[in-house]
Amino acid sequence: MTDDHLLESCDNGVATITFNRPERLNAISGDMFERLLKILERIAADPTVGAVILAGAGRAFSAGGDIGEMSHRDPAESPEDAVRTLRRRMEIVRLLHEMPQPTLARVQGPAAGAGMCLAIACDLRVAGTAASFTTAFARVGYAGDYGGSYFLPQLVGAAKARELYFTASSVDAGEALRIGLVNRVVEQAQLITATHAMAASFAAGPRLALAQMKRNLNLAGGGGLPALLDLEAEGQIRCRLTQDHREAARAFVEKRPPLFKGR
Repeated sequence: MTDDHLLESCDNGVATITFNRPERLNAISGDMFERLLKILERIAADPTVGAVILAGAGRAFSAGGDIGEMSHRDPAESPEDAVRTLRRRMEIVRLLHEMPQPTLARVQGPAAGAGMCLAIACDLRVAGTAASFTTAFARVGYAGDYGGSYFLPQLVGAAKARELYFTASSVDAGEALRIGLVNRVVEQAQLITATHAMAASFAAGPRLALAQMKRNLNLAGGGGLPALLDLEAEGQIRCRLTQDHREAARAFVEKRPPLFKGR
């Protein structure tokens, strides 16, 4: 992999990571997965970053794993070693799901296989009118990886998720919005601006509170109510003690917009 296959930039607290293999519909090589994992680990611990956008260059978000590379795997690699390698790389979706910053997928075209899984692991998805989504795994004899079987049922329901996995059918932007697979659909020409504006609003917001909200919502999706109530109570008090909360309270009284600083 060359370094320019995965681009990284940061603008006013918004980090953007871009798959940059447009000639291959941003198919993700093993080296790209490894580098993406390292980038996300670093960003997750970076207090200067308040939101993260995952995007693709050209006309696609990502066609998923590089099938060409898959057909040339090392025959000496044992199944156990392959499982360990894949599982380590799959930490990417855990980070997208659990890192304190809100994560957004900017989807302008096809998102397939692991590419779709990375998109649905993000907190939010903003799609252009030309976006499309397919699990694709059944087409290449795979069961699926990168957390798709966890995230997809939460977004579209169990029955629809099974349909999309078993048939590998494609969902266009309008249908994706209807079934809850994406949060917003905007015109192609406005996609970059609209996604960045949403991310920037999070980066300029009460970052500690948003991080706690994300923890609460993640636990609500898979934990019991008592544990969630414990977490909400603890997090709410932590937020009460932040400078951001005090600033918001003052701004409310003074009838002005708050100026959050993530402290």
